[in-house]
This record gives sequence, C-alpha cells and structure tokens, in this order.
Amino acid sequence: MHTAHLILTAVVALLHTYFMALEMIFWTRPLGRKTFGLKADFAESTRALAANQGLYNGFLVAGLVWGLMQGDAGGPTRVFFLGCVVVAGIFGALTVNRRILFVQGLPAALALGLTLL
Repeated sequence: MHTAHLILTAVVALLHTYFMALEMIFWTRPLGRKTFGLKADFAESTRALAANQGLYNGFLVAGLVWGLMQGDAGGPTRVFFLGCVVVAGIFGALTVNRRILFVQGLPAALALGLTLL
C-alpha cells in the first residue's frame, strides 16, 4: 500500500503540473481554449486570472513533490497538500464544472485515503 499512495500522489502532482501549464502557458492557445471551451477574446481578457490560478496549481505541485521527497517523514505534508487538492476539487465542482470533482478531486481523494491507511 505504501508504494501505491506514493505513485498516486505523484500522479496528482503530474496532473496539477498539466493544469498549471494549461492555465499559465496554453490558456490563449488552441489547446487551452479547446480544453476549457473558451472563445479567443474571452481567453485573452482572462489571461492574467488564469495565470494566477495556474500559479496556485504550481504551489500544490511544489507541496506534493516536497512531501514525496521527504520519504516516510513527508506523510503529514502529503496529507495537507492532498487535502488542499480535494477541497479545490470540491469547490471547483460546485462553482465551475462537476467534471472537476472527477478530474482533480477523485485522484487526490484516493491518494489521501491510501496515505492515511
């Protein structure tokens, strides 16, 4: 079980690296606009907001990687940052799109559950 929660935590970190790139780099480009269903003018006018949101995803990645790098001692760090991702997934599902719960919240909840076992 130990290896499974570390692998799943790494997957969550990789997902958030992808989200960060979508929001900070690709928001106004075809990949970002297609992913989020944005029109070019809206994407351009919200570019700074998306980059800010992407930065926060980067902080989640940093925390998850930090927890992974700490080995066994990083359990509390991983629990904190996975909990943050779960909360963000729930909030995103309630305020933006239910799909966020499955794409963001579910993998983090599974990793958190395995971490706590």
